[in-house]
Amino acid sequence: MKTSTIKVFSLFIAGIFFVTSCKDEKNKEKVNFIQENVDFAKAQTLKMLEATGEPTGKNYPRTANENGTLRVTDMYDWTPGFFPGSLWYLYELTGDTTWRNSAEKWTHSLEPLKTYTGNHDLGFMMYCSYGNAARLAPKPEYKDILIESAQSLSTRYNDKIQSIKSWNGGRAWGDTTKWAFPVIIDNMMNLELLFNASKISGDKKFYDIAVKHANTTLKNHFREDFGSFHVLDYDTITGDVRFKGTAQGFSDNSTWARGQAWAIYGFTMVYRETKDSSYLNTAKHLADYFIKNLPADFVPVWDFNVGQAGYTPQGKSYAVEFQEKLKDASAAAIVSSALFELGEMTKNKSYTDTATKMLYSLASPNYRAALGTNANFLIMHCVGSIPHRSEIDVPLCYADYYFLEALVRYKNLK
Repeated sequence: MKTSTIKVFSLFIAGIFFVTSCKDEKNKEKVNFIQENVDFAKAQTLKMLEATGEPTGKNYPRTANENGTLRVTDMYDWTPGFFPGSLWYLYELTGDTTWRNSAEKWTHSLEPLKTYTGNHDLGFMMYCSYGNAARLAPKPEYKDILIESAQSLSTRYNDKIQSIKSWNGGRAWGDTTKWAFPVIIDNMMNLELLFNASKISGDKKFYDIAVKHANTTLKNHFREDFGSFHVLDYDTITGDVRFKGTAQGFSDNSTWARGQAWAIYGFTMVYRETKDSSYLNTAKHLADYFIKNLPADFVPVWDFNVGQAGYTPQGKSYAVEFQEKLKDASAAAIVSSALFELGEMTKNKSYTDTATKMLYSLASPNYRAALGTNANFLIMHCVGSIPHRSEIDVPLCYADYYFLEALVRYKNLK
């Protein structure tokens, strides 16, 4: 073998060892990152379980009070499914049956909600809990509970409007007119319950309702730049849009960060369930909007247009006087989880890289709480609704849920 050939061969072998070494180092870093976050989540959640005691139907962790103590809700709030869901993710991340037992206990406490028709949030309430239960530790009764829950959600569907009604009334901040049929962008998240029910029951009506709602949202909820409206109100006689604006965002024409997050996650999920490329294209446009408006630490301001010219809060909205550019870590957690899935669907590494950077930022001391603080929630610096002067710069149970889901998806990344 010639000397020059030997040198080339040696360099090739060295290159292989270098690349392999880099991959091994990255994999080791990933494994250590996941393990450290799982260890923290286990320790912090054990403290939460000590604080809550046994599930009573009235003690589901939601946020922290102003004095830093735990604030809980009853099962008829929109958020009770997130804590059982977080317990299921801890079981998935650890394989420890202790977490499965706790998850089952808290999930079973929500069974009465299977007949609840009072709002559109049954997806959050029942799929984050029973959906994960059926996936990770299936029992025959879970199927019937999920189908009945989907049936209850379907009662809110209006075929003239081709949407599921979100709230039972409400008013715009700058308008005294009462909403007739409000539909919020958050509602996209509840379609997963319907898709699942269609698969396990064989009843296509659930699938059809979900697709029709997604199509109506696609038609009406987005601007040319793929920023989103939070609330649309429809005329129940004609089906026409009566109002486009916000309830929890900065102004009627602004893009509320968590609303955009729900949209990204929602349309990514709808593409997964339908394989219709129009939903995938929408998810990509929505994600691109979100990503291009992110600050250096990958955690967005609670509304992308806070304090900008041309965006004016109205009426009784607290945003009229409160215009601080607070971060909303809950929006980042939702989008991090969604981008892991979107990255795999599109084979677009930039989505996966952004999801990873978001997750690492959320796990940093800037956003992840110290053990025993933050009312025993995992994630700090979230915003519920500044316009309602509610849950401002606090932990939120759904930030923890989507942080853990993002951790699961990062761990399972191919």
